[in-house]
Amino acid sequence: MTVAATDQRWLVALDVDGTILLQDESMSPGVPEAVARARDAGHVVTIATGRSWMATHRYLDALEIAPEFVVCSNGAVTMRRLDGEWTRWHVETFDPRTVLNLLGDRLPEARYMVELASGQRLYTAQLDDWTLDGGRQVSFEELGEHPVSRVVVVSPGHDEEDFHRLVTEAGLNEVSYAIGWTAWLDIAPQGVDKGTALARVHAELGMNPDQVFVAGDGRNDIGMFGWALRVGGRAVAMGQAPDEVKDAAGEVTEGVAGGGLALALDTLRTGSPQVIAGE
Repeated sequence: MTVAATDQRWLVALDVDGTILLQDESMSPGVPEAVARARDAGHVVTIATGRSWMATHRYLDALEIAPEFVVCSNGAVTMRRLDGEWTRWHVETFDPRTVLNLLGDRLPEARYMVELASGQRLYTAQLDDWTLDGGRQVSFEELGEHPVSRVVVVSPGHDEEDFHRLVTEAGLNEVSYAIGWTAWLDIAPQGVDKGTALARVHAELGMNPDQVFVAGDGRNDIGMFGWALRVGGRAVAMGQAPDEVKDAAGEVTEGVAGGGLALALDTLRTGSPQVIAGE
């Protein structure tokens, strides 16, 4: 295996849904092979996702990567691997009661989940898309009894535009929020996103500031795009991303169904950033 010199390593942080994975949770074409090429070149390949750690760690094995850090829960949780064991290295929390009350009034039939600092998930109703191993079903009132690292809301019958309107009406300006590609609302502590977590990881790793590559497709990736570009790195939006996400990125690749991430990762070998034709 040829390993790049230390000062040539890139920190490569990848979103999961809509970037690594198709909507049926199979891999985007060419991604495992492209990730392997980046890994074997000596780059530090990791994941930065809105998913909880319980819903994330299996993709490290699937991609055959073993990073020291993984960013979860839209930056509120950073996991670290020490002596082969994963620990919750940095966790951000907030008091969810105000947010829950605002949303509960407007979306009384929605399904709600919170993630505690320990990683345990409390939820009001089961949802197939949620990883709830070790979770506990509780009343809506119990969701706000402890500080949380995230609040997730899914409301059947509401689409992404409905969520945007509800966020505005509810005045959610004291927390950070993102609307996922499957139209759910994910709320994190104020000022916390994937970019703030990756900045902390980057500093801990002591890597060159401009050798950062991030890729994603959602509004929850805008923060890490901004951070990557501020430090002189690369930010790649997937071709199916909303226009505001593409506008926040420095480059646009093909959509996830067309293997856009694999195409973008392979440009690391050229050492030359480029815009790849997007959808």
